[in-house]
Amino acid sequence: MILSLNSCLLLAQSFWLNAIAVLRVLVFFVLWLVCWLPIALPIAKAVKWRFPQPISPAQKLPLLASLYALAPLVLWGIVALEGKGFKDYGLPWQSDLLRSFGGGLAFGSLGLLSLFLLEWRLGWVKRQLPPTESSLATESTETITAQSPVPVLPTLLTTLLIGTWISLTEELIFRGFLLTTLQSDFVPWVAATIASLIFAVLHLVWEGKENLPQLPGLFLMGLVLVLARSVDRGNLGLAWGLHAGWIWVMASLDTLGAIHYQGRVGEWVTGIGNKPLAGAMGLLFLLATGGILGLAF
Repeated sequence: MILSLNSCLLLAQSFWLNAIAVLRVLVFFVLWLVCWLPIALPIAKAVKWRFPQPISPAQKLPLLASLYALAPLVLWGIVALEGKGFKDYGLPWQSDLLRSFGGGLAFGSLGLLSLFLLEWRLGWVKRQLPPTESSLATESTETITAQSPVPVLPTLLTTLLIGTWISLTEELIFRGFLLTTLQSDFVPWVAATIASLIFAVLHLVWEGKENLPQLPGLFLMGLVLVLARSVDRGNLGLAWGLHAGWIWVMASLDTLGAIHYQGRVGEWVTGIGNKPLAGAMGLLFLLATGGILGLAF
């Protein structure tokens, strides 16, 4: 039995190391999906969601959490098969990684806040401060029952933690494993293009055609994050921080209901469906971010 198991492992390792990059990428995603399905099906039943019905945020969160929690374990198995470590995919657990993450987090969050500040100064969006206990005390009884104080600090901390986790998982997969694997068979710019295209298209899984207007923005976002890894000498710290900062700001503003689009310009400018990546301003923001990163490259 031991000999048979060792033989199977050696055979699997030989197949993996000799397979072309595209096949290795396909095997990873299929393996990830197959391992996730036994977990996802009971969760989907519990939250009363059936594919391909539209999915609500409350239904999506436990499914996404289980999927992303499983990803590092699947990737760890592949890393062990290759005889490598996560550092080979841009994630060395060193102090430099955290410094780069911190810099990227500040750059990403402040940059996105600057975009919304510019749109506010232009009169395209309106700031909406969340209600507090003191403000609600002056409202009528009907208003008090309809509203509740928004816990700003807990919201910011929660969205920061979620954004940090999601961005770390996605960077490890897309700018780590996927990009590194593709670069073994393709020149860097082709590998970056393919990895960014896969990153964009896979965002259709959860929201389907509603995410179509964001595809160009998601693709460009992927390219900017590839550039961030290059600027960080192959490490994922800077890309991880940038990604986390963007998620943090967007999730916080959405949860707090802090901005309201005025409709003074077309959606194609500010973002179709109030999604910045689906508008010209979001694309210009990503181009500007890439330009700044390019100056440091």
